[in-house]
Amino acid sequence: MNPLGIALVGTGPGAVPHLRSLHDLRVMAPLRRVVTRRPEAAQLGPFHGELRPSNDFQAMLTDPQVQAVVIATPPATHLEMAQACFAHGKHVLLEKPLDVSLARAQAIVESAQRHQCQLGVVLQHRFRPAVERLQALLDAQSLGRVQAASVSVPWWRPQSYYEQAGRGTRARDGGGVLITQAIHSVDVFRALVGVRRVVAAQVSRTRLHRMETEDHVQALLELGQGAPGRLMATTAQYPGHPECIEIIGTQGTAILEGGHLRVDFVGEEPAIEIKAEGGTGGGANIMDFPHDWHRSLISEFVESVQKQRPSRTHGGEALKTHRLIDSILACAGEVADL
Repeated sequence: MNPLGIALVGTGPGAVPHLRSLHDLRVMAPLRRVVTRRPEAAQLGPFHGELRPSNDFQAMLTDPQVQAVVIATPPATHLEMAQACFAHGKHVLLEKPLDVSLARAQAIVESAQRHQCQLGVVLQHRFRPAVERLQALLDAQSLGRVQAASVSVPWWRPQSYYEQAGRGTRARDGGGVLITQAIHSVDVFRALVGVRRVVAAQVSRTRLHRMETEDHVQALLELGQGAPGRLMATTAQYPGHPECIEIIGTQGTAILEGGHLRVDFVGEEPAIEIKAEGGTGGGANIMDFPHDWHRSLISEFVESVQKQRPSRTHGGEALKTHRLIDSILACAGEVADL
């Protein structure tokens, strides 16, 4: 396969694992350009001294050496940037979430389809080895029929996090803990067990944070096979703990905690256990996780462009997760102050 020339737009904290991954993948996905609002302050990590960042977005769009663009800017900027890329024939790998609203997210997906470009979304938790193994077990019905499942995201963010411009606002981020932090676990959970509908939900703003949107969510769900499901997500649980998905099946139980998986089968079949190193970004250090999952995601996205097929986390998949988050918030109604 021919190498796929990449441009990176945005050099904030979220760009760090992209830069590390692109350095690892520089043969198949050479980084051609870096675009940022403040080139003089850009931190390029492993590419320091190799590339000169620029604030010229238009020059990137017209560069024939760039075939795909990684957009790692705040959600409110995604629609216009993605549409411009598609109009110039560039494929796009977009940081989560798609955008700040379902309507704008839908417009991005439709624009990609209209211009026949690939759209991938950075939902890198799908590429954790433990998640991939659990998905394979469920696909093979090794756990039997799902009887119940839950997802818990007991994370922590200090107030200083929300004092950064736009953090936790609808205008910049599109919402609070669900769309910004828990979206990764919600996406994995939805992909693993499916969600038919939201039965009940409660959305709160705890006394630990001063912010516009929610920092604590609980929901009861009806899963894809009709079984009961439960969701809890927060950024108010100090000091932050690994997210956890538990699935009870007729033939066994799976517990996915961070990057660790344990599956115990009913009967004498030996248990399966996968252990992983590194954090999950659930505490005050939001970048406390390895870049391995990003590297796998980018590699798969590049392959999807080369083979002209949707990536595993294509826009349509991300749109399903966005719809679920919107359904939870709509069911809950107004954010309650505790």
